[in-house]
Amino acid sequence: MNSRFLYIFLDEAGNLDFSPMGTRYFLLSSVTKERPFLAYKELTELKYDLAETGMDIEYFHASEDTQAVRNSVFDIIRRNLTDVRVDTLVVEKRKTGPALRIEERFYPEMLGYLLKYVLGGFNLSCYKEVIVFTDRIPVNRRRKAVEKTVKMTIAKMLPKKLPYRIFHHDSKSNIDLQIADYCNWAIYRKWDRGDERSYEQIQSVIRSEFDIFKTGDRTYY
Repeated sequence: MNSRFLYIFLDEAGNLDFSPMGTRYFLLSSVTKERPFLAYKELTELKYDLAETGMDIEYFHASEDTQAVRNSVFDIIRRNLTDVRVDTLVVEKRKTGPALRIEERFYPEMLGYLLKYVLGGFNLSCYKEVIVFTDRIPVNRRRKAVEKTVKMTIAKMLPKKLPYRIFHHDSKSNIDLQIADYCNWAIYRKWDRGDERSYEQIQSVIRSEFDIFKTGDRTYY
């Protein structure tokens, strides 16, 4: 009996403010892997090492951690990239037409593009189940839209009878969501600021950075 599970951890960067006051880019990234999750033990040990120096870190979050902590986390991630795949969908928000900006349409469509590409890169018949993790989303229309998109996309891509599950966990409780946050942050910094220091740490496993509106010339603000 097939005992392999495919895990997909999702993270986003940027905001959904489609105006000059918002972020220039919105990114959706996935970290796809199978067990064993090699970085888990090292990152847990790092958290306790930092506690012993007096640092109160509940969980790792790239945009909030100090540079010294980020360096340590990225070093661990870099050492544990075997059989890891990272994919990113890049949206230059000013090229997004008004009709697409509605959150209940924008988010599911972008997530759908990403998931279709990621799932298309695997021989899914090899797996017993696909398990998707996202950061916890408030119970509202957006969460329902995300769940609907994930279910519809996976249902279309997966072989018949291949089950899947979707979990919404607080990232602070899930080391691999924290790794996805770090990877997405590194890619976002590259696009938003031209800063590739952290990006270079994970570049070897970045399978795609799809700028969805790359060929578009029209901007709306």
